[in-house]
Amino acid sequence: MNLPPHTTSSGAARSTAAGTLADPDTPFAVVDAHRMRRNIDRLATRADGLAVALRPHVKTAKSPGVAAFLHHGTPGPITVSTLAEAEAFADGGYTDITYAVGIDPHKLPRVLALLGRGVTLRVLLDSAEQAESVARASRRAGLPVPTQIEIDCDGHRGGLKADAPELVEIGRILHDASCLDGVLTHAGESYFAYTAEEQRLAAKNERDTAVAAAERLRAAGLPVATVSVGSTPTAHAAEDLTGVTELRAGNYVFFDLVMAGLGVCELDDLALSVVVTVIGHRPEYGWLVTDGGWMAMSRDRGTSVQAQDQGYGLVADLDGNLVPGLVMTAASQEHGTLTARDGADLPDLPVGTRLRILPNHACATAAQHRGYHVIDGTRGTDTAPEIEDFWTRVTGW
Repeated sequence: MNLPPHTTSSGAARSTAAGTLADPDTPFAVVDAHRMRRNIDRLATRADGLAVALRPHVKTAKSPGVAAFLHHGTPGPITVSTLAEAEAFADGGYTDITYAVGIDPHKLPRVLALLGRGVTLRVLLDSAEQAESVARASRRAGLPVPTQIEIDCDGHRGGLKADAPELVEIGRILHDASCLDGVLTHAGESYFAYTAEEQRLAAKNERDTAVAAAERLRAAGLPVATVSVGSTPTAHAAEDLTGVTELRAGNYVFFDLVMAGLGVCELDDLALSVVVTVIGHRPEYGWLVTDGGWMAMSRDRGTSVQAQDQGYGLVADLDGNLVPGLVMTAASQEHGTLTARDGADLPDLPVGTRLRILPNHACATAAQHRGYHVIDGTRGTDTAPEIEDFWTRVTGW
């Protein structure tokens, strides 16, 4: 399919990039569009098989160009993690948005402004205090704010337990203001589910907990339109989503080393990498030094708790082939340190050599960059991979 028009965050047209991965100044982020489309199609097919709607989380890519592939080029339901994302995607024609972070009452005027534009923007909360704030703001504006109650399915971050005494009270506060939309949960602990069986059980618990909370509200005479679940590991492990209306995930669009370490994907599925340049050698320490530090990769060290610690990322050549045993093991702000595993010899990589670093956490790495250069990894070339396009991000920077 054709890409959407290229725009900056201000909406101005931007010229198409040209050349190869050997041309732009490093460090920069690159997306393999073939891998990305394959990842998107994989989960879309799975959601269809589970008979649930898919509401992708766009916090990973933060890009309308990427989001255009999620629903066959037409704006569809999405999840966001900031109101800046909600506003930017609303500007791009998205009208069905869930803001999946607990609502700060101070932000409700921005929520109401989006609702006033015809955007269905759902907010999330887990306390009576928040519910009262939403109800007051809705009555004052004469505009109900569709609201979901966050359910804690695994002891991770916010949310109420499905059997929490205050669940029905919060539901009633919202319902009386015509704001109650449903319940939402996220199996955050699935990122520490290291086997397929653990991930299957996490998905089952996620579903069971959300459905139990919805049933409690319905038993109290409160309507529950939406039962929303999801994380990238559980979305790929769920076997039965009876009672669930929608599935959320975001990381799956790019995948990363954490997901590969869990077995949710293969290294060949990772669609995001960062191109860096070798700028020095420290043979006395066994180091190669690059111009890509934590400002390019983020400080995320998510694989440090897995069986194989991947440092700050694995190293590949410009064609995407892994350099055996080479790992980015340290990072300062603008410098990356590459070392060989298990005392192996460093490869001979002269100053000026360009490499691609595969990240631990795609969401965190993507957030370090203002845009992506795009390639198609299936297209062979005798030189560096050709850059096909440039997609800007729209996070309100």
